[in-house]
Amino acid sequence: MDYKSITVALPKGRLLKEAVGFLESCGIDASETLTKTRKLIFQWKNFKFILVKPMDVPTYVYYGTADIGIAGKDVIEEKGFDLYEPLDLKFGACRLSVAEPQDIDEPYDIEKLSYIRVATKYPKITDRYFRSKGIHPEIIVLYGSVELAPLVGLSDRIVDLVQTGTTLKENGLREVDVILHSTARLVINRASLKTKYLILKPVIDRMKEVIL
Repeated sequence: MDYKSITVALPKGRLLKEAVGFLESCGIDASETLTKTRKLIFQWKNFKFILVKPMDVPTYVYYGTADIGIAGKDVIEEKGFDLYEPLDLKFGACRLSVAEPQDIDEPYDIEKLSYIRVATKYPKITDRYFRSKGIHPEIIVLYGSVELAPLVGLSDRIVDLVQTGTTLKENGLREVDVILHSTARLVINRASLKTKYLILKPVIDRMKEVIL
């Protein structure tokens, strides 16, 4: 292990541009990760950046392949790893919500539901939420186009990330319940925090200054 370098797991997709902008405001140049290339590993000074799928960021950090990472609260909660999560980075705001067809025969009423068939990329959060309400969920795990499921009869409802709600409306769906509000968070490997404390602490302190 290189104790002089810091490996950072960055999420591909919607959070990447804002994550790079945030790092830049902290004096860390990760801009090369935005270039159109198939490269997945980038180097800047003593920082190594690895580009991974958003849902994989906590995994890379938990197992120590990355020292720190930037991940949505939704992903962190779904994966459930024991990570140090010191900072809410205040960008990438969205919510994990229940949605249903606008013309559904029996509109969503959590007080009357005893069973729900729901499609989602977030089975753990979804199961935990509905069971906490005394509802038995049948969960269908999908990894793309979740909003299609109720339109073709695969599920009654979905649980998915919502930002503006435009995608739901365009597919004849409506948001009916919010399970979780999410923003980007800094996550740190607990072992790295001890072994690389002297080089990680200034980075964390600078991030705190930028957020405040």
